[in-house]
Amino acid sequence: MKKTFVEMKLFQVKPNRLEQFEAKIEEMSASQLQCEGCVSIKYFKRFFTIDGIELGEPPRELTKIIKCIKYYSYWEFDTKENYGKAIKLFFDNYHKDLLKLLIAPFDINLGYSL
Repeated sequence: MKKTFVEMKLFQVKPNRLEQFEAKIEEMSASQLQCEGCVSIKYFKRFFTIDGIELGEPPRELTKIIKCIKYYSYWEFDTKENYGKAIKLFFDNYHKDLLKLLIAPFDINLGYSL
């Protein structure tokens, strides 16, 4: 299996900015998929937790918003060089708009798939 270069972002979205953020995801993901070397891009919203349940039981659905809503992205590339070009485009096109929707700057984690 060929290892890919992976970026994972955590977005902590302001509760009153969910619709704008989800619309921005649609725009961003279409653009991100077009980047040279992009293998895949996926986003997900945190809906469940395993806190307070017995292991083996299904996860518990989150019922209230405390401070923010967490979204994650998983962006996969054939090489770190292609990722470098793509992240520059991402920051040039989306960084400013995203910061307005978040309670804090997004976290980025990078590495190779296993």
